[in-house]
Formats: sequence, C-alpha cells, structure tokens
Amino acid sequence: MQPDFRTLFEAAPGLYLVLDRELRIVAATDAYLAATMTDRDQVIGRGIFEVFPDNPDDPEATGVSNLSASLDRVRRERVPDTMAVQKYDIQRPDEEGGGFEERFWSPRNTPVLDESGQLAYVIHRVQDVTEFVRLTEGGADHESEIVLRGQELQKLNEELRAADHAKNEFLSRMSHELRTPLAAIMGFSELFALADLDEKKSEWAATLLRAGKHLLQLVDEVLDISRIEAGELSLSVEPVAMAPLLADAMELIAPMAEGRQVILHPPEIQEGSGYARADTQRLKQVMINLLSNAVKYNHVGGEVRVSVETLGSDRMRLTVSDTGRGIEPESLAKLFTPFERLDAPADVQGTGLGLALSRSLVEAMGGSLTVSSTPGEGSTFTVELRRGEPAAVDAASDGEAAELLAERIYDGERRLLYVEDTVANVRLVEEILSSRPSVRVLPAGMGSLGLDLAAEHRPHLVLLDLHLPDLGGEEVLARLRADERTRDIPVVILSADATDHTPGPLLEAGAQAYLTKPIGVRDLLEVVDTYVAG
Repeated sequence: MQPDFRTLFEAAPGLYLVLDRELRIVAATDAYLAATMTDRDQVIGRGIFEVFPDNPDDPEATGVSNLSASLDRVRRERVPDTMAVQKYDIQRPDEEGGGFEERFWSPRNTPVLDESGQLAYVIHRVQDVTEFVRLTEGGADHESEIVLRGQELQKLNEELRAADHAKNEFLSRMSHELRTPLAAIMGFSELFALADLDEKKSEWAATLLRAGKHLLQLVDEVLDISRIEAGELSLSVEPVAMAPLLADAMELIAPMAEGRQVILHPPEIQEGSGYARADTQRLKQVMINLLSNAVKYNHVGGEVRVSVETLGSDRMRLTVSDTGRGIEPESLAKLFTPFERLDAPADVQGTGLGLALSRSLVEAMGGSLTVSSTPGEGSTFTVELRRGEPAAVDAASDGEAAELLAERIYDGERRLLYVEDTVANVRLVEEILSSRPSVRVLPAGMGSLGLDLAAEHRPHLVLLDLHLPDLGGEEVLARLRADERTRDIPVVILSADATDHTPGPLLEAGAQAYLTKPIGVRDLLEVVDTYVAG
C-alpha cells in the first residue's frame, strides 16, 4: 500500500500552505487551519490574500503588503525568502465572537520548480512567535520568564542533538547488522548460480540472488535517504573518469537489458568531457539507477543511449535516454518524490526511492538531475556536474609495489589474510577462491590475531573488515603500517556499513582500496588477481 502523501502533509505539525503560481491555496495543514480558525473548504482554491486580508480597522497593518512583496520575489527569482517577524490579525469566526486576534508570525516562502525549472508551487510556512514577542514587549517584569524560556529552548536543542546522534548511531549499527548477513546470502547465492546445477535448481539460485539484490537495494536506499535527511551524507569528491565508470555501470545492467531484449548502446563521450567532479561510488550508483529504470520501463526492441558532453567551461552533462513508454505530464512533478512509484510493469520491483535518492546525491555533489519525457516516445534524464581534471598517476609507486609483491612470493604459495569475525563470510571467500588453487586464505576473527598472523606469515594481501570485536579496523590498519614487518603489505578495507562512504582518510592512512559489502564474486577475484594471484 502506497502512502497517501496529501494525508501525511495535512497531518504535519507545522503551519504550512501550498500556493499555485497565481497564489491560490491548493493545500493546507490542519495546524495552519487551526491557527487561523478556518476550515479546509473555506480556503482551498481561493487566493491567500482573499482568505487572509489585513484587519480593516488597523490603518498601520502591513502584513499583506510585506507578504505580497516576498511572494513576488520568490515567483520572480525562484529562490527561498525568509521574512522578518510580521504582525497579522486573524479573524475569528462569528460563532466565536468575531473580531480579530493579534498574532506574530515568522514566515518563509520556498519555490517548488517543475522538471523544466519553471515555478510550480510556493510553500508558505510560518512559525508562531506571538508568545515570545509579547514577553519581550513586557519589559523588565518578564525578564526572568524570558531567561527561563531561553533555558528551556537550550535544553530542547541539546535533547534534539542527542536524538540526532542516537539516530546516526542506530543507522550505522543497522547498516552493519543488516548488510553483514546479506553479504553471505548474496555471495553464496551467486556461487550457486554459477555452479553446474540442473535447470530447476539454477532457477532457484537465480531467484534467491534476485531477491537478495532487491533486499539489499531496499536497505541501502532507506539508509541513504535517512542519512541525507539527517544531514550526515559523506562524499569523497574527486576527478572521476567517465569511460570506466560508465563501462562498469553498463556491464551491471547488461544482463537485465538482454533479458528484456532492450538494446544498450555504448556510451558516447565528447572530447574534453572525460572527467567529472564527483564521488565515484555515488555517481556510479546514480547511473546504475538511471540505466536500470531506462531498461525496466522500456519495451522489447527498445533502445537506451548514454552521452557525455561539455557544458560551458566548467560544467558537463550526462544524459540517459530511452525509447520506452514515457511519462505523463501530471506524473513528472511527483517523479522525484520518495516512495512515489508510477504505474510500473508487473515484473518491475522497486521502492520508489531510487530517483529521489539519485537527485539528492547529485545535488550533494554540486549538480542537478532533471527529466523530460514524451508519452509513448521515451524519456531523457539529464545530470549536470562540474567538470574535473585527471589526477596525476605516480608510476614509480606502482612499480615499487609490484617489486615488493614479488619479494613475498615463496614456495609457489600466495597468502591472503582475511580479518573478519563472521564465519559465513570467511567461508564465502574461501569458496570463491577455490578457483585460485595457489591462494591460501588465513582467517583471523579478531584484529589482534590478524596483526600477529600478518607479522608471522607476511601475506600478499590483507582483507580487513572495519567492524571487529576487539580492535577497530582503523587501528589495525595503523598498526600494520607502523610495523616494519607489515608496512608494505597491501590492505583492502571492507565495510558492511552503507552509511559510511568516506574512504579518503583510510586511503591516506595506507589502504590500497575500500570496498562495500556484499562484494561480488567478480570484484573479489579482481582484487585477488591484482595483489595475490601471480
């Protein structure tokens, strides 16, 4: 059952109105109606100044003129406008004695733009500060009460900060607790899918893998949306090469396109637009979501095209276009609303979070995500980002690493130390690496044991989980780099915490790579072939 967002909006505790371009009221919260002593059928469809005029008996009333000026600025400049505290006289209903009641409100007006960047609505929000204004106007007699109210506000702010901290801790813990077993479930499912099974068992394995991927996507999207709402989204913005990023994203979508008989064209990258300023993993997440939607909402024989081009001296544009069913105009305005799913084919799974999350991620990277569509002809999603310059590559350091790796080859055996406290994940890695018979996995269930084994056996690679029962992964990494016996051993960090996407400090501390669980079979084998299997 999909949430009824109008009901949720009307029940919101704040004082909100939604106005159309002509400043007619199209929605109001129950709290606003209660504060203005009106009913919904009295205000919906009428102009805001028609419903809430100035008090005709107050020649100095300026509320309407000031609000009108603010709304005109918002409509003209399409940017939010916060007004100074205004005095409004709210008209009482006749059954409550009539007349006007003096109120002081702090208003803020915010534009809502449609997919073409034009003004669609204005959100008018007010905060009632009447009691505070009356206290401050009361003079010295009310000084102690004002101080008391200030202390109460300070205490409330401290409680809110503590609640935010607790929420973030909860999100981090839940991310780890949910993704750790999912890593094992999906890893073994992938192994089953690759095994030589009969047709029925192969279908079971494929179904299990699809369900695991869908559950992982749901977990990740809910956690990411919560992280963004809490203002705790961490990004590592750097120059990102578009060609390999798009190749990776399209390779992941290719099986879906083949199964739905949709043509996925190679990306067209204009000269000079090969790098973007972005977070690599987050931009890949956005592109996978856009490509996935382009395939899912397409038809047999449909096409999906991707292009990258420059946009001025410091901007670039990525477009994902499809020849699918398109989107009706009335649906475009709510396309990026969380949990809002348009009429989807019966075989299309989704949470309605993907596009809302993608837009938030792109905006957090300093860009924009928009859509244009013609029903029956297809849709085009456009991502605009800052252009980036390629980072210099230290070829000498790569050569030194290869030389050090060669020094640790002995007896024809390659050792991989896996510091991980979840037995199922250790077994999964051992199963995957059974295809690399020269690689021996050394498991360590605690960070302290991992340090001892690393010093004793000098493995070719350490896979290091961040969450361990004794030492944190960061501390283990620091100790490995401080010990002359282990400082040259490559370390790849693994984390099941989807809320943590800040590999920068770990890479600066000496890690070679940072991967988020669950790790795919292909990704793990690439890491092993790079650092271990000769």
